[in-house]
This record gives sequence, C-alpha cells and structure tokens, in this order.
Amino acid sequence: MKLTVLGATGGIGQEIVRQALGSGHQVTAVVRDPARLTVTGAGLEVFRTDLTDPEALRPAVAGRDAVLSGLGARRRKDAGVASRLTRTVLGAMEAEQTRRLLVVSASPVGPASAEDGFVDRAMRGMISSLLKDVYADLREMEAALAASATDWTTVRPPRLQDKPVTGSYRTAVGGFPARGRFIGRADVAHAMLAMTDDPATVKQGVGIAY
Repeated sequence: MKLTVLGATGGIGQEIVRQALGSGHQVTAVVRDPARLTVTGAGLEVFRTDLTDPEALRPAVAGRDAVLSGLGARRRKDAGVASRLTRTVLGAMEAEQTRRLLVVSASPVGPASAEDGFVDRAMRGMISSLLKDVYADLREMEAALAASATDWTTVRPPRLQDKPVTGSYRTAVGGFPARGRFIGRADVAHAMLAMTDDPATVKQGVGIAY
C-alpha cells in the first residue's frame, strides 16, 4: 500500500513508519524536522511541512491508500494541537479525495468497559480530570472526523509504554477492553496498520490495551 504517516517523528509515528516499511509498504513520512526522523529504508519518502496549510499538505496525501496520524499533545500545554492539525489534514484529504484516515485518540474519550471495577473507574476519573484540556481537544478532533467525508478510525489507547512490538493485545470496536491499563506505542502502531484495510473499523472508535 501507499501510506502517509503524520507525526512521523513521534513515538507512535516512528513505529508506524518502521513497521510499514518492514512490511513492504511505500511510506511518505510527514515531518517538521527531517533530522528527528531516525527511521530509514527503501520505500521511504520524507515530506517536510508544518501542517498549517492544507494546500501544502495535498501532495503528501494525493493518491494514497491511507493516512495514519500519530499527531497529538505531548504535554498538557500542547492541548489544542490534535484538533487544529487534524483539520488541516482533513482539508488536504478531502481536496484530494483520499478517503482512509486513522488517528490516535485516548481511552477516556470513548466509553469505558462495563466490566471495569472500582479501581479502573477511579483511575479513569482521576486521569480525565488531570488531563481534561487534552481530552477536550481529542473530543473536538473526533467530532471533526465524524463530520468529515473521510473513512476514519480513532484508536483509543490507555497509558502508553515504550516496549517492543508484541502483536498480542486486545481491541474493542466501539468500546474498550476490560481492565485495560497499558499498551506499548509499538503495538498501537501495529494495530493501526492492521486496521487500515479492516472495514469493521471504518467510522468507529477502537479501544486497545493489553
């Protein structure tokens, strides 16, 4: 497949690029600073832009089978970046009639598992309160996706870890795995690539956890 990866220098973004290249896909990595992209390989194109202008992004998404985004706030003070940059992406994709888009959101944005106990519910409430601005930004991003013409999927992980890819995790379309507390960034990337051509995930939020 021909894939475009946004936020390609981030933890999840670099893993998407690395794993996609390893699977033989053609990858366009969209970055602000090419020096921060440590992944190399045949089939990789690096496209430099700051995602402020949909017109500037159009060549990077034109003719692609899917766009995968690891964009999001890295710190609390970055709240607002996900919805703002995603609107740029949507503008470029709709102009080029590129349909498939997968983005990273977060587990508190979607529904909790009905099987969660007191500890999991308490942790979810505490984290939601602490990072309320970040999650408000992600909810705004998801609303923009729902109103768009794209075939979107939002992937909603819990607390992220730096771990090697395992390929062993649980997913829940429209929900969240019971007592799911952690997931590695590499496995989020693995799941996003697996969902790219999965029609069951189109226009759905998907919870993912170990």
